[in-house]
Amino acid sequence: MSEDLTGRRLGHYKIDGVLGRGGMSVMYRATDTRLGRKVALKIMGEHITGDAEFRERFVDEARNTSAIDHANIVPLYDFGEVDGMLYIAMRLVDGSDLASLIKDGPISPPRALELLSQVAEALDMLHERGLVHLDLKPANVLVTSRESSNEHVYLADFGLTRRGATGHRTSSGDFLGSPTYAAPEHLRGEPVDGRTDLYALCCMLFACLTGRPPFQGQVQEVIQGHLSAAPPSALSLMSLPVGLDEVLRKGMSKKPDQRYDTCKELMAAAKAALNAPPGAPTKKTMPAVGPPSGPQFAQPAQQPAPSPNPGTGPQQAPPSPQQGPRPPSPYGPQYQQPQRPPSGPGGDPVRLRPPMPAQSSSFATNKGGGSVKWLVPLLIAIAAIVVVIVFISMASSVGGGSGGSGGAPRSAENSSSYDPGRLPTEVPTVTE
Repeated sequence: MSEDLTGRRLGHYKIDGVLGRGGMSVMYRATDTRLGRKVALKIMGEHITGDAEFRERFVDEARNTSAIDHANIVPLYDFGEVDGMLYIAMRLVDGSDLASLIKDGPISPPRALELLSQVAEALDMLHERGLVHLDLKPANVLVTSRESSNEHVYLADFGLTRRGATGHRTSSGDFLGSPTYAAPEHLRGEPVDGRTDLYALCCMLFACLTGRPPFQGQVQEVIQGHLSAAPPSALSLMSLPVGLDEVLRKGMSKKPDQRYDTCKELMAAAKAALNAPPGAPTKKTMPAVGPPSGPQFAQPAQQPAPSPNPGTGPQQAPPSPQQGPRPPSPYGPQYQQPQRPPSGPGGDPVRLRPPMPAQSSSFATNKGGGSVKWLVPLLIAIAAIVVVIVFISMASSVGGGSGGSGGAPRSAENSSSYDPGRLPTEVPTVTE
């Protein structure tokens, strides 16, 4: 539809302006003149209103949507046909859509998960009723912060179909949905179910985290990407936890049975990957460290062997320029965490070091054989002290027998207590 209907009336709706344009419809801001309220009025293009199959889908979408009561699904007020134009009137959400939020770049991962988790809630409810949205894209996710303290999400513009349906094109060949976020089975015209929407939701998660859809280019290039190409790595575009890449790969698996079972399960896995332990590095924020041969694991602390030259006891060795093995980072083996100081043999990981020189006191201990090595020199020292004391005592005894009570020297002939076995220690002097 190329004609702008702004200022015209369609039944009891006065069209105030254009909100957005799509391939098959135009969304207007309008006023319900009967109730005096603002509405979003979706008017289908004239080139498809004559398609009988599409008209049937349109009525089915409107009836199914009007029967849904969910906090994250836009309420439908009215639908019908006026002057050959099909329309749907729904709540006018005062805010913006997700496409506007990411057109200039990605949004923060926590915000992306918070917004898309609300979308997941709405989608799982549809799937429980046997319905598939089938036109999931950022432009159909409306975001407002005027209805609560937090951002609130509404899912809109359904291309609803029944689970297991096939043939997702009109008779004129128009594809029902957005190829940019369409699952392979949807593009091939195969039966669809809730996992088809899950694939599109995962593509939107990729777009929110990186600022671009997973596959870009001409329409045929995008379609071939979804059908046969592996999803690109989000980590090659942004600094993100490694685990998010695995979540995105599984959510965008080519085969539905290899994806997550529900949209909420997908978002739970993404949150688990994002909420990594504090202080863990992410890609592009810290250089890779550790041995080049791959991840290593620190072994439990062991009692060091005694040194040949005993020291004063166990000591912490000074930092070595060569780092030992490190425990693997939760973000992946190529990103290692900073090393902790050793905490002893209590079971915590300790820093492993290369063998120290034989004279180092780093591995000295005062347990086991170390005490025996101290005992031998101690006993030798005690024995030497005893020998010296005995020698001094004997020398003192000999010296005391050579003097009298008056201190005058005595000759051998005049001594009455002469012992022929004892040698004199001094020679007497004879005076005339």
